[in-house]
Formats: sequence, structure tokens, C-alpha cells
Amino acid sequence: MFACSGNICRSPLAEGILEVKARSAGLSLDIDSAGTDTWHVGKPPDGRAIVAARLKGYNIENQIARAFREKDFAKFDLLIAMDEANRLQMEALRPQGSTVPVVLMSSFAPDAGPTEVPDPYFTGKFEPVIAQLEKCIDALVAQLLTERQ
Repeated sequence: MFACSGNICRSPLAEGILEVKARSAGLSLDIDSAGTDTWHVGKPPDGRAIVAARLKGYNIENQIARAFREKDFAKFDLLIAMDEANRLQMEALRPQGSTVPVVLMSSFAPDAGPTEVPDPYFTGKFEPVIAQLEKCIDALVAQLLTERQ
């Protein structure tokens, strides 16, 4: 489960990238994304994100933004935040007794770029975000394959 602020740029991109890379690796995963804020609930991803994803071979156009919820702690084994603010917002919803990890996306490939995945919403710089997400997700898939053995 991926989360960013509005669930229209970074987390839909991560969801779309992981869907392709997991399928290629033979992994069957329940993958989703959400926003820690509710600004865009019910809307598709940002049009610029859709185009940038399509150019790299990922399809995110059918995703619909939703809010991160407390019950996501029960549904998913791993919660991945795009930045520290997202991580803290997710942790604020943690139910008592939950031990589900909430980690930063960059923790999977710390040398892949900034320690937080930058939000391209205001800058329009989607390509470097996709490149960073691909490196992090490659490392995540490798970790999942190792754990599966």
C-alpha cells in the first residue's frame, strides 16, 4: 500500500509501477494507493502523471483517488509513504496494537535519489520521480522475492 498527499501523482505512479514489476517477477500482490489528505478523493490521477506513466509503459488511468484509512493497517502487510509528512499522517491513524510497518519509499533504495520522493504536482517534473520510484520498487520486488524463498 502506497500513500502520498493527494493520491493523484506519486502513490498512483508507485502502484502502477509495482503492478507491472510484480507481475513480471511472478508475484501476486494486493496493491493499492491512497492519499493522506482528502483533496482529490474520487478523482483520477493527475493527467500529467497519466501521460508520464504511459510513456514509461505503465497504465494508471483507471485508478481513483481515495483516502488512507485506519482499516488499511488491517488490510495490508506493508504501508509505504512517499515522504515523512505522509508517514506521520499514516502513523496518526495506527490502531492500538498494530505492528504493520510504515516505511518511506526511499528506504528500499536509499542511493536512488532524495530521502523523500518529491511531489511533482507543483513542479511538473514527473520523469525523475518515476525513475526514483522504479529503483525503489525494483529493490522492493527483490526483497519480496528473497522473503518468498
